[in-house]
Amino acid sequence: MEPENQTAVLEFLLLRLSEKPEHHAFLFGLFLSMYLITVFGNLLIMLTIISDSHLHTPMYFFLANLSLIDAFFSSTTVPKMLANLWSQSRAIPFAGCLVQMYAFHLFGNMDSFLLAMMAIDRFVAIVYPLRYLVIMSPRVCGLLVGGPWLISNLQSLVHTCLMAQLTFCAGSEIPHFFCDLMPLLKLSCSDTHTNELVIFAFGILMGISPLACILISYTCIFWVVFKIPSSQGKWKAFSTCGSHLTVVSLFYGTIFAVYLQPASPSSSQKDKAAALMCGVVIPMLNPFIYSLRNKDIKAALRKLLSRTTSQS
Repeated sequence: MEPENQTAVLEFLLLRLSEKPEHHAFLFGLFLSMYLITVFGNLLIMLTIISDSHLHTPMYFFLANLSLIDAFFSSTTVPKMLANLWSQSRAIPFAGCLVQMYAFHLFGNMDSFLLAMMAIDRFVAIVYPLRYLVIMSPRVCGLLVGGPWLISNLQSLVHTCLMAQLTFCAGSEIPHFFCDLMPLLKLSCSDTHTNELVIFAFGILMGISPLACILISYTCIFWVVFKIPSSQGKWKAFSTCGSHLTVVSLFYGTIFAVYLQPASPSSSQKDKAAALMCGVVIPMLNPFIYSLRNKDIKAALRKLLSRTTSQS
């Protein structure tokens, strides 16, 4: 039997990162700085890759897409989080909540898929170096990015349509700083069995398949590299994977550290920490990881900056 206080909910209330007013100014300044660094850094990486013809290769094609996704991913949650810290209102319209949920899962899934595509790219480059450019043709690269875009949009659309059909109790406060699937389901007055089944099915597909691609790709890479007789050859092969392995370790390390632990009263705090790490911290670090460890990117950046200063 459904509760009597159900009604058409027009808006939800989001939690702030801290309910203590004296913390708001510090948190606002901190996350505004991180957001600006994230957007500027990722757009700079994209611009650098687009402007330098030497970087028009499959590896940097995937990196440019990852930078674009990271900028969008961070923009899904951080601006609203900053607005809640700055203003007295914590409200988000029901439609806006659905849009935020759609975008968060779209760009979050694209992040993991792109990391998997970059692992496949490194696998082909190291295992089949002579056929690399033939195998990783522009058409194949386009399919490797276009396919995940299609699947991720489909998943987000299904979740959003199912969520839009639910009824929510009046005065609903989401126990999170943005609209996410599970916190919203907990607020529903309707039967959420179908939603939970779909979340489980998509979770298996979207969670396991990218990770499986990464693990299989690097297993094959390690197998081939360890057969290289010279230590210099091994280091040269591994050096092309260093930045990608660092990002993969941060991304999946955060997920495993949070979600492979038993449920506890602090689970909601762990969810917030994981969302901040994956949606704010890692997108901010990615440009530094890929630029500081990559000679080609650093050379292209210097060329772009010198060209900009000479024109001004």
